[in-house]
Amino acid sequence: VPPARCALFDPAFSAREAAALRALGLCLLPENEEGKHGVGGAATLFYMVHCGKALYNNLLWSNWSPAALSKLVIIGNSFRGIEERLLSRILERDYSYIAKVLKGVEEVALPSHPRYLDTFNDTSVHWFPLDKLQELSPEVWDFVEEPMYQDCEDLEIIRKGE
Repeated sequence: VPPARCALFDPAFSAREAAALRALGLCLLPENEEGKHGVGGAATLFYMVHCGKALYNNLLWSNWSPAALSKLVIIGNSFRGIEERLLSRILERDYSYIAKVLKGVEEVALPSHPRYLDTFNDTSVHWFPLDKLQELSPEVWDFVEEPMYQDCEDLEIIRKGE
């Protein structure tokens, strides 16, 4: 992938880090989208290792259609792991898009590195085969309300205004 086609954002980037990334020819997104980045019809790889659940949920929401989701691949925290660690009522209330897409996603865990067992122990590659997405109930695609996280006690993202 040509560097100019790689878009990056982390609210924790320092000015020096941002300058170095730009010098490498990478594109820095101008503002915190809180993960709400649409693929715009193009196949897109999202590298989101150790991101908060709300970022994944927001990304799914902003691409909530079989056509868009089938164009994205996410390298990040295991959705199955998220499902296993959260009470189902919390998953469905706070991260409903992750909960709704679990039957439409393929996931393969990346091997753990023996030296960094506590760091990259939950990383998977996720993709969304169009045929699996089309098998989901039509009602799944009807609900497209933007996630707000009002009742979420453990929001693991930096919000736009923070």
